[in-house]
Amino acid sequence: MSEIQSSPPLRRRRRRADAERSSAAILEAAIRLLGERSEATMDDIAEAAGVTRQTIYAHYTSREVLLGAVVDRATQDTLAAIDAADLEQGPAPEALLRFLDTSWRTFERFPVISQRGVTTTPQDEHDRHTPVLDRLLRLVRRGQDAGDFDSQLSPTWLLAATVALGHAAGEQVSSGRMTNQEASTALKRSVLRLYGVAASE
Repeated sequence: MSEIQSSPPLRRRRRRADAERSSAAILEAAIRLLGERSEATMDDIAEAAGVTRQTIYAHYTSREVLLGAVVDRATQDTLAAIDAADLEQGPAPEALLRFLDTSWRTFERFPVISQRGVTTTPQDEHDRHTPVLDRLLRLVRRGQDAGDFDSQLSPTWLLAATVALGHAAGEQVSSGRMTNQEASTALKRSVLRLYGVAASE
């Protein structure tokens, strides 16, 4: 009798687990495929994930929703990596380089996020940047207080310029005009100069 009573909950748990696996497979396929071909369709992603068209739309109602999920995953991974980089420790210029290295690794895993129009609205992009920029803002203020960064430039300007340089570096790679390594090096040198720090490499 107890087996019969527990059967429906067990089935529900299995269905939930299956749904979670399908959703995760779709997201991973989207990350991989959109990194290779930004124009990949929902059908392409469903095929790569090994699910049906009906299944992909059950989890992500549109391509825009799926792209938003990819960007959300990129933000989550970036935040975890930045926190692991411990920006509060060591000289501010060294912490800034750790921040840039960490952010660039996100671009290498999620190249689609550098493309314009990935997020649905400017507000979406602002909301997704905010937690990352909050951490950079604390670092900028620490560096300015210590005399490591140019204190004549406002922190908000430095943040905006850093984001713009990061997007420019990503677009150079996406367009094939620079390699990942070239763009990463150019980004670090440019940001260090912007902050008033002499480049050491």
